[in-house]
Parts: sequence; structure tokens; C-alpha cells
Amino acid sequence: MSTGNYKGHLAAIAANIFFGLNLNVTKVLFSASWMTPLGLIITRMIMSLLVFWIIGFFMPKQEARPRELLIIALGGVFGIVIALVSFTMAIRLISPVVYSLIQTMGPIIVLLLSALLSMESITPKKAVGVIIGISGAALIVIQNAGSGAAKISILGICIAFLSVTAYSAHILIIRKTAGKFTPVTIMKWMYLWSFILLSPLGIPELPHQRLFTSEFTLLPFLLVGYTAIFASIIGSFLMPIALKRVKATAVSMYSTLQPLTASTAAIIIGQDVFSWDKPLAFILIVTGVFLVTHTASKQ
Repeated sequence: MSTGNYKGHLAAIAANIFFGLNLNVTKVLFSASWMTPLGLIITRMIMSLLVFWIIGFFMPKQEARPRELLIIALGGVFGIVIALVSFTMAIRLISPVVYSLIQTMGPIIVLLLSALLSMESITPKKAVGVIIGISGAALIVIQNAGSGAAKISILGICIAFLSVTAYSAHILIIRKTAGKFTPVTIMKWMYLWSFILLSPLGIPELPHQRLFTSEFTLLPFLLVGYTAIFASIIGSFLMPIALKRVKATAVSMYSTLQPLTASTAAIIIGQDVFSWDKPLAFILIVTGVFLVTHTASKQ
């Protein structure tokens, strides 16, 4: 393995571990009532927005045409506004483990959206992968439907699917435009448009966040810092590094680290308990994702 590939694999591993732990961190913030979903989103957005624009100030300027800015803005609506809002709503209702398993369905949802928009055909092998992956997701739904808080769990799962679908749509919207610009250029404009859209709802909530009252302690500030710095900013830099050095198929498979990381952390800190259905659902979804991405990489 060359040095470049080695760095690419490390970048993909680190990014997905950061993303996985972000599920647990967000759950802690909500469980302890330190922040509301909109309060956390707007705080995280302000921090990320400032960092990306400050970094962009010291980088070579990249001019974007109005059409490209419109595409980036639309990508931000799906990838940040809809995906992030639905993520924070879902993680309040379901465990980080369940959310991370649904999140692993991302490549399958991208394929289905591509087929729906006639951007990609579904081969027999891909179809088998989709069926296997969906069966894993169905297992999650069935098991949660039998829980004591069935209605809340199913609602959380539906919102989680909305989040993953929105992010998948974001990938399809910006994947051509994103290749023309650095990650900093893409992210600073995405966060700007998203902030403009959400600020009328989010900013009025900030004074009412328990985090910003006299009850505050250092821990919740560190947790919020983690969601903004590691999950948003550093993760956004690591993924392009990985994609430049490692095949996209391999990078997509590293997303399986997210449920593994979230599950391990959740069991350790008591956010979830081990049960037979979660490993089985994980195996089914990962198998489906592998069949879909492995087939796509050969075309």
C-alpha cells in the first residue's frame, strides 16, 4: 500500500468514526435537555459557517457562476437543512444504533433515486443488493414495532429515512458541481444558504437553550464543539482526502464503521442494549450495500 493510499484509508476511517460518535454525542445533548434540535442545529451551523468562511479567506478564491451557486444552494437545502433537521428529530426518538443502521442504507437509496431519475439502471445484481438491504431495514422496523414505544420508534425510523434520503439527494445534486471546487468553497456556500433559511427559526431559540443558562457545565460545551468541529468541519475535510486516494467503493464501505462505532459507544454508556436483530440487520444491509457499490464500480 502506497503512502497516499494509506493516508486515504486513514482519512476514511477517522471520518466515519467521527460521524458514528456524533450520533451518541447528539443523543446525550438531547437526553440531558441541554439543547433543542433547532438550537443545536443553528449553533452547529454558526460555528461551521464561521470556520469555513475564515479558512476560505486565506485560500485561493474560486469564482462560481450563478447557476453553480444555485446548485450548491439546492444541495445545501437537502444535505444540511432537511437532512440535519430530520436527523436531530429522529435521534431524539430512536437510539444511535438504529439510526446508524438506517444511515448505512445511503448507497442503496442513492441507487434507487438515480434509477427513479433515469440516471442509472438497476442490474439484476444491484436488484438483489437492494432487496437484501431493504430486508435488513425491514427487520429494524419490525423489531421496533414490537417495542413498548412502538409509535414513537416507527416515527423516528421514518424521519431517519427522510434524513438519509435527503442526504442521498444532496449527493446526486452536487456531485458534478462539487468536482469543480474545493470542499471549503462548497461547504462555505452551503452553510451560508442553509443559515439564511434556518436562522429565522433557529436564532430565536438560542436564548432558551439550557446550555446557555447559569446551569451550564463544561461537558455540554465540549459535546457541542465535537458536533461542529469533528462531525462537521474535520469530517468534511477528511472525506475528499479519502476519495482522492481510495476508490469510491472502498470509501463507501467504510461507512459501516458508523453503526459499529455508535453501537459500541451506545452499549458502553447505556444508550442501547445488545440484541440479536441489530447484528443481523447490519449484516443484511452491509451485504446489500456491497452488492450495489461493487457492481457500480465495475461499470
